[in-house]
Amino acid sequence: MVSYCRAVEQVFRALGDPTRRALLDALLQDDGQTLSSLVSRHAMTRPAVAKHLAILEEAGLVVVARRGREKHHFLNVVPIREIHDRWVTKYTETWASGLADLKRDLERTMEKVFEIYIRTTPERLWEAITDPQIRAKYHFGAGVHSDWTPGSGFAMVHPGSERPLAEGENVVVEPPKRLVQSMRTLWSEAAEEQGTTRVTWEIEPVGDSCRLTVTHDQLRGDAPPELYGGWPMILSGLKTWLETGETLTTPGSQMYGPS
Repeated sequence: MVSYCRAVEQVFRALGDPTRRALLDALLQDDGQTLSSLVSRHAMTRPAVAKHLAILEEAGLVVVARRGREKHHFLNVVPIREIHDRWVTKYTETWASGLADLKRDLERTMEKVFEIYIRTTPERLWEAITDPQIRAKYHFGAGVHSDWTPGSGFAMVHPGSERPLAEGENVVVEPPKRLVQSMRTLWSEAAEEQGTTRVTWEIEPVGDSCRLTVTHDQLRGDAPPELYGGWPMILSGLKTWLETGETLTTPGSQMYGPS
């Protein structure tokens, strides 16, 4: 409880500054920007922007990924999703469909990065990702079936669907640290038209917890939000189940989860 309250305070403090909110808006509009790119959009010095980004990163609202010599900054909406699930829904009668419009109309491929801290072991977290029965508890009722060897195939199966919702190949399998998958989504015509994307799961022990980073890339610039917009709910549900043994009620689980 203490660690959760501290994390919430950091998020609220980070969001309380208009400049930091503007930086998050800039990443929402064009994710994965470098420090130089963000500096050019604000009438501030480079050290000042870097200081604000450090606060956002500490709060978990920004994830930094190195690409060669450059650091790219990605918006991580998971902490906002957690605040929404634990606070906003207490005072509303209907579920909010989402916190932000993630739709993009860009002429390049997109990369979405999501990060969350979970109090568990790497082995238990890996099991929760790869065990189909556990996966279904937080992934909208869908389990992922595979033998989890490099080069093997996988299929995401939901009891209410006559065919897999997604399928692909396990490109890299390094339990309990890293899983890289090529994925083709099949749950709708719009999703299927997008072709193959890539999902990378990275697990890093941090004290008595794990930092889980999910990178969904090789997305087309016109990729619909249905391809990547569900990750905050999925990861929040994963955290809740591992830490409490309870399932988290989300809009996705209400619509697609087991009745």
